[in-house]
Amino acid sequence: MMYDVIIIGAGVSGCAAARELSRYDLKILVVDSAEDVCCGTSKANSAIVHAGYDAKPGTLMAKLNVEGNRMMDQVCQDLDVPFERVGSLVVCRSDEDKSLLEKLLEQGHRNGVPDLRIIGREELVEMEPNITDETQWALYAPTGGIVCPFTLTIAFAENAAANGVQFQFDTCVEKVIPTESDTGRIFRLQTSKGELQAEVVVNAAGVYADRFHNQVSADKIHITPRRGSYNLMDKTAGSHVRHVIFPLPTDKGKGTLVTPTVHGNLLIGPTAVDIEDPEGTNTTADELGAVVQTSGKYIRNIPYRDTITSFAGLRAHEDSHEFRIGEVKDCPGFVDCAGIESPGLTSAPAVGVMVAECVADILKPSARKDFDPVREGILDPKTLTPEAYRELVSTQPAYGSIVCRCESVTEGEIIDAIRRTPGARSLDGVKRRTRAGMGRCQAGFCSPRVMEILARELNVPLEEITKSGGASRIIVGRDKFPQ
Repeated sequence: MMYDVIIIGAGVSGCAAARELSRYDLKILVVDSAEDVCCGTSKANSAIVHAGYDAKPGTLMAKLNVEGNRMMDQVCQDLDVPFERVGSLVVCRSDEDKSLLEKLLEQGHRNGVPDLRIIGREELVEMEPNITDETQWALYAPTGGIVCPFTLTIAFAENAAANGVQFQFDTCVEKVIPTESDTGRIFRLQTSKGELQAEVVVNAAGVYADRFHNQVSADKIHITPRRGSYNLMDKTAGSHVRHVIFPLPTDKGKGTLVTPTVHGNLLIGPTAVDIEDPEGTNTTADELGAVVQTSGKYIRNIPYRDTITSFAGLRAHEDSHEFRIGEVKDCPGFVDCAGIESPGLTSAPAVGVMVAECVADILKPSARKDFDPVREGILDPKTLTPEAYRELVSTQPAYGSIVCRCESVTEGEIIDAIRRTPGARSLDGVKRRTRAGMGRCQAGFCSPRVMEILARELNVPLEEITKSGGASRIIVGRDKFPQ
């Protein structure tokens, strides 16, 4: 149970760090209390690749935002992740507010964001015909983009696993104890499944990162869960806007955006509500109403009736509103990756590199010569020619059986998702990997069939199949009827 490195947290930051650390000859474990990767903040966000004009110049947040943005093309190519540079617009409704756009423009230049410019109403309407009549100006950032946050996180994890990283789920870390040994300092992690030990601990625990930091350091930090609610609309609404469109930012974030997704949907949100419950991802009528009211101020005729689901996610807002990445001064060997809120998804590739460099400075490992940076995604038969699809089905008939009608997901794709490492173990795990259940009916049709496939592939009874791990079982028992 002794590791060189244990990473607490299997979100996008933890998995990115795991992938970068797998370039070294190290024994690495990623541990998470959930049943899969991508179960926290990483599964419920805006799916945006930010250009980098919003973060305060000179901060680590600004630096890693721009670096992560620059890295995203190559990372997504290597890991087979959907990514599009559709560009972003920050809009305003008056000449008085134009000065705020000019401040963002100057800030973006200081951060090193390329090709930023302010555009007027005529060009703005050409780019976005559904902009409201009151909207006059916009800051245009061509390097802004959209990505699939599920696929990115899962791809980091799969590539890390292919390069030797181990994953352990359903394991809650309760306490981190620095301990002096004959060979130096080690860390003992008391978990719900026994003790783990490591020379270095990476704290990528999201909204729980302050808990572990404060167990080992006298320099306390505080993280507030900041809830953001969203409405997701059907693909029939996906072309309503062409770019990622933001209002002017506030002190609580970048505001309620309207954006297409890489899968063809339309997404609006989030709100920004500070709460105390680190598991408080419930949606409320007030917050969803605020999403509708705010987005309608700068985009007209949003087809809200095409909403197929609403959801909420939590951002790990650290009091200083800054990424905290690096070895803790009064606890050598404990590496923080904390306070990773927006633009955390964008920054993830650069965050992973920074964490890996920090760990390498501590352990001085040798680089692996056999590291493979490439991950091949789940085959999507919809991308094949009719001839190639017929040939695939002739050799693997499961690809000819449609399970999810809304997203045209086949049994073959679901089997692939389950058999991967780390693989799907729940309905949500299959959904995030294949989109089975993400369509218009929101799994109303395909869930029973997906459950059957999971039970068969995992060799467990249907009663053990869950929606999202833990106690979220779908079948709670079987009734016996009289003959």
